[in-house]
This record gives sequence, C-alpha cells and structure tokens, in this order.
Amino acid sequence: MRAIKSRITKGLMVGSLVPTCDNSGAKMVKIVSVKRAKTVKKRVPSCGVANLVMVSVKKGTKDIRKQVVPAVIVRQRKEYKRPGGMRIKFEDNAVVILKDEKGNPKGTLFKGPIAKEVAERWPAVAKISKTII
Repeated sequence: MRAIKSRITKGLMVGSLVPTCDNSGAKMVKIVSVKRAKTVKKRVPSCGVANLVMVSVKKGTKDIRKQVVPAVIVRQRKEYKRPGGMRIKFEDNAVVILKDEKGNPKGTLFKGPIAKEVAERWPAVAKISKTII
C-alpha cells in the first residue's frame, strides 16, 4: 500500500452500509473497522477513497454472507480535493471485496469507474478496472 498525495475527506463511517461494485457475490456490506486509522480515543473512525476497511457482508450469495472480509473503498459521494485544486465526487459510494489484505481483488469485473487515488495505491485493483477517473 503506497501513500497518496490527495487530501481525501473521509465520507464514510464505521457502521455505514455500502454497495459493492464487483462480481464477488456480495451485494451490500457494512463497514466494521478501518485499518490503519489514526484517531482519538473513543472516536468512531471514518474512512474515504482508497482506504482499507473490514466489512461484514449483509446481502449476497449464501457462501459469502455473514463473513468479515477486507475491502477497498473505490467511490464516495462526499467531495474531496486533489493536489491540482480540482474537487471530485461520485454519484454513489462503492467498495471492492479483496481476497487478502495485500490488495488482490476477489471479483474479476468492476461496474462503474474507480478513483485515481485507488489506482495509485492498489495496482491489482487498477488492472481489472475499465474506467479510472
């Protein structure tokens, strides 16, 4: 996992229900924890684009439901600022389910675009995606 240059506003919190945009079998997931989150004691951690999170699968196929799996946030509705001064936001929130915490995606097809920050930090996810914004 590499560092990214953008100052990403954290738009999702622990407990948020987020849809997936891949064909891993999961449809709706709940964010359980944020990996490598630096926060104040007793504050609920939040996360943004390109963050590694642990999610619990709420809706999906029978073999993947009720499991806690790693995921990466690829889109968020809350706008954030890129180094050039441009602000960007997506029309929905979305995550991609991973096989392991190293960044290998479980699915083989992504629906919709993914953020450029995700492509910089997670190259295995960038290989599969069609559109990078």
